[in-house]
Amino acid sequence: MARAPRPDRRELPRWGRGLVGVIVVVLLAEAFTRAGPVNPAYLPPVSDVLLRVVELLTSAEFLGQVALTLQAWAIGLGLAVAVGVPAGVVLGSSNFVYSATRALVEFLRPIPSVALIPLAILLFGLGTEMKVSLVVYASLWPILFNTIYGMHDVDPVAKDTARIYGFGRLAVLTRVSLPSAAPFIYTGVRIAAAVALILALSAEILGARHGLGQWIVAAGAASRADLVYAGVVVTGLLGFLINWVTVVGERRLFGWQPALREAQ
Repeated sequence: MARAPRPDRRELPRWGRGLVGVIVVVLLAEAFTRAGPVNPAYLPPVSDVLLRVVELLTSAEFLGQVALTLQAWAIGLGLAVAVGVPAGVVLGSSNFVYSATRALVEFLRPIPSVALIPLAILLFGLGTEMKVSLVVYASLWPILFNTIYGMHDVDPVAKDTARIYGFGRLAVLTRVSLPSAAPFIYTGVRIAAAVALILALSAEILGARHGLGQWIVAAGAASRADLVYAGVVVTGLLGFLINWVTVVGERRLFGWQPALREAQ
């Protein structure tokens, strides 16, 4: 006698598995903090922290500080894209220019962006300009180098074919090289978006007058551990949201790539 077919067991979608993982971690952390091995003044219960998060997300004053952080993030990232993409196109298109500037680029790239905070404070003060300058410097490198790598990865046969059909240098650049390098450039922007948020918060924690980072420092100075943890959670949510938006954009724009098709 033939066995009846087993019901189709569908796995949870990727976001569902991620949500289950988050819930499990939160429940374990709640149990640990409620057990009391650490003084609640230093490690408050997770439920209290999440309650503070909800309260902060409805606070106009707190959201104003978040907006100042995102303002520096957006301006700095936009300037980095405006500088890094054209510079990467030039360096990636000309071996002479790339060789002439390589020593300078390799000298500047390893300098930690956080180490430049005192210099940025001296040059720009403690306002938005200081944060933006650091965000631009840190975000520039992944955009610049991914653009260079993208330009180097362009199929030379495709460029030669375009030239045979009468396309000039500018037409080859705009119709062949840039479309081919676009996935590399976008990856650089996606990486730079996360780096920009890190630098904006670091600048606020170490010296800026306003912003989410400075708000967290003020909460720590007031011995409000629950607010400090809540601010950190909001920071993580911002990073998650930025990464999610950029990943969705990448799949929409470059879903034809085999690697992205397999990841979906």
